[in-house]
Amino acid sequence: MGSPVQQNETKTFEADIDLEKPQKAAPRVTYGETLVALGHENPNIVVLDADLACSTQTQFFANAFPERFFNQGIAEMDLINTAAGLSTVGKIPFVSTFAMFASGKAWEAVRNTIAYSKLNVKIAPTHSGISLGEDGASHQSIEDLALMRVIPDMTVIVPSDSVETEALIRYAAETQGPMYIRLVRPNIPVIHKSSEYKVNAGKLRVEREGSDITIVATGETVYHALLAAKHLSEQHQIEADVLNAVFIKPFDAETLAKSARKTGKVLTVESHSIIGGLGGVVAEALGEHQPTPLKRLGVQDTFGQSGTGDALFKAYGIDASAIEAAVLAWA
Repeated sequence: MGSPVQQNETKTFEADIDLEKPQKAAPRVTYGETLVALGHENPNIVVLDADLACSTQTQFFANAFPERFFNQGIAEMDLINTAAGLSTVGKIPFVSTFAMFASGKAWEAVRNTIAYSKLNVKIAPTHSGISLGEDGASHQSIEDLALMRVIPDMTVIVPSDSVETEALIRYAAETQGPMYIRLVRPNIPVIHKSSEYKVNAGKLRVEREGSDITIVATGETVYHALLAAKHLSEQHQIEADVLNAVFIKPFDAETLAKSARKTGKVLTVESHSIIGGLGGVVAEALGEHQPTPLKRLGVQDTFGQSGTGDALFKAYGIDASAIEAAVLAWA
C-alpha cells in the first residue's frame, strides 16, 4: 500500500459529519487492527507489550503473528531495550503499554537507548490523559507529552480519532526514526473520513476556518474544540479557526503564526498538563514567531482523580462547554 503522507496541504473539517451525534470508535482498537494489516504487508513489523495486550489491543497482532509478538512482562525498561535490539537487525518494533509506564518508568531507556542512537522504534502507548478515568491519578499520564518532546530526535504524534490513528500508524511504519504516538482508552467521536484522510507530516491540520479566535487542540480534545466552535458560530456569531495539533514535535509554528495574525487570540486545549504540553509548545512558538494573547485549557498544575472520562473533562475544563465558556469570557 502506498504512503499516506501528503505534503503541503491542509484539510478543512468535513461539514457533513454530525458533531452533535457523532459516531464513536476506540483508537486503541483501530491501532490493534492496523498492526495486523501491517503485519500481513511487512514481515519486519514486530510488536512488544508489557503484559497489557488485552488493554492496548496488541492482542490482535499476538493472535495473528505469535512468532512476531513479544510479551516482556511488567518490565518496561526491558520492553524498550528489547525493541531497540530488534530495530538494529532490521525489524520495525511497535511498543505498547499504558502511557504512564511508557513515558515514566521507561524514560531513561527511551532517551539513552532509542533516541540517542536514533533507532527506528515506534512507542505507541494507550490509556493516556485524564480520559483514562476511573483508574485515577496514578495511571493518568498528564506529563508524557512534555517528557517525550524534550528528547532530541523524538517525533511526538497525537491522533484525534480512529481514522487519524490508522493513517498515523501507517505513516510511522513507513517513516524512519523514533516516534511516540499517544493513544487513548475510550471510544471517542470520529471526526474524519477514512477515504479522504492524508497525513501532512509535521503540520497543523486546519479543521475549521474562522477569523475571531484560534483554538488549538490535540488528540480527543479536537472534537470538543470543533463542537464548541459550532456552537459559538451558531449562537454567538463568533468564528473560530480550529487547528488540530497532530504533530506536537516537530511543531508547525508557521501555520500557527498565520492563524494568530488573523485572529489575534489563541486558546489551547489538551488532556495533559498545560506545563510542557500543547500549551507550552504553542506559547514557545508564539513567543518566537508571533507574540499573541494566549490562554491555556488543560490540567492546571495538579494531578488527575478518579471519575468517568466525561466527568473529568468537565471538571478540568476541557470539554466543549468549557471551551465555549472560555471563549465567551474572553470576547
